[in-house]
Amino acid sequence: MRGNRKLAAVLPALLAVLLATALPGCAGGGAAAGSSTLTVFAAASLKSSFTELAERFEAENPGTTVTFSFAGSADLATQLNQGAPADVFASADAGTMAKVQEAGLVDGEPRDFATNTLAIAVPPGNPAGIRSFADLAKAGIKLVACAEQVPCGAAAASVEDSTGTVLSPVSEENSVTDVLGKVISGEADAGLVYVTDVRSAGGRVESIPFPEAGAAVNPYPAAVLAGSSNKAAAGRFLDLLAGPEGQEILAAAGFGPGSR
Repeated sequence: MRGNRKLAAVLPALLAVLLATALPGCAGGGAAAGSSTLTVFAAASLKSSFTELAERFEAENPGTTVTFSFAGSADLATQLNQGAPADVFASADAGTMAKVQEAGLVDGEPRDFATNTLAIAVPPGNPAGIRSFADLAKAGIKLVACAEQVPCGAAAASVEDSTGTVLSPVSEENSVTDVLGKVISGEADAGLVYVTDVRSAGGRVESIPFPEAGAAVNPYPAAVLAGSSNKAAAGRFLDLLAGPEGQEILAAAGFGPGSR
């Protein structure tokens, strides 16, 4: 009887110790199991719309945090080829995505979720009087463009070829946002950027559309990467891009629809 009374006296204390140690451990394990990070490598021109899309995605996928690396598509492809870890790659052209596919880094088929078109960005008031694509080739015009290996540079080269116009940029940049930055800072009379970049800049630049841009409309493909550790979430992110919510956000930024 005395042994039973001692056990009865010890049990409450023992249970309290077990609960104090076991419950926090269970709670901590549950939080870890329910949380994840989705890493997205995306073309610089997608920064504004993808940042908004990430907020929607995180709200619809509690416990998942989206992190981004925004840069020129060619630079991102190089990083992926060198082993940089990511779950999703969104490129500003099909050619760069094809290189990542050829390296065996893509899981499944890329999905074209948007399109984009070139425009001429000029400082407010258009002090150099740029009116057309041909004006960019005039002597004394300080033009900034993307390097040809960058999607916006490849698009510009296509327009040059189709029109017979030869451009001589004073600077060639590795991302479209760098081109836009030089126009905003007053370092250039004009820059060849995307329609979406002009829109995101607000009143800091003016847009000079040109019909020849229709010869070089860039599709934007996105893909789940073969090395992704979170392919289910990556697939859901692509579904968001192609779905009504994603298309609405992209259209508001000036993107055209993709084939999806």
